[in-house]
Amino acid sequence: MKRKIGLDVGDKTIGIAVSDPLGITAQGITTLERVGIRKDAGKVLDMVKEYDCDTIVMGLPLSMSGEDSEQTQKVRDFRTMLENKMRSTGMKGIDVQWQDERLTTVQAERILIAADVSRKKRKQVIDKQAAVVILQTYLDGIGM
Repeated sequence: MKRKIGLDVGDKTIGIAVSDPLGITAQGITTLERVGIRKDAGKVLDMVKEYDCDTIVMGLPLSMSGEDSEQTQKVRDFRTMLENKMRSTGMKGIDVQWQDERLTTVQAERILIAADVSRKKRKQVIDKQAAVVILQTYLDGIGM
C-alpha cells in the first residue's frame, strides 16, 4: 500500500503530513512557506514522489454553515494547479481527495496545548498539526 499525503493550504503556509505505509497513522512532516502557486504545487508534488504517495488529501475550508468561503476558492485553485502539473509531468494514478477541515485548527491547537507546547512553538507548528488532523480524519474514514 502506498502512503497518503495531507495538506492544510493557507495563504502564507501549507502544512504537510504523510501517512505511514499501511495508511493507519498520520505524521506531520513540514510547513512550506508559500512563494507562489506554481512553485508551491511543484514542491508538494516533489513530496508526493519522495514519499511515494498515491493520494493527496486536501483540507477544504468551508464556512461553519457548509458554504464556500473566500479561502475555499483559493484552495480549489491550488488543487487545479496541482492536477494540471500532475498531467503535464506525467504523474498518473494519484487521487486528489477533499476532507472537510472545519475545526481542524481548533483540534490541532487543543492537541498542542495538551502536549504542553509553548504558544510561540504552537504558532510554528499549527499548520503541520492541522494537516495531521485532516489526514488522520481521512484515514479513519477510509478504514471503516
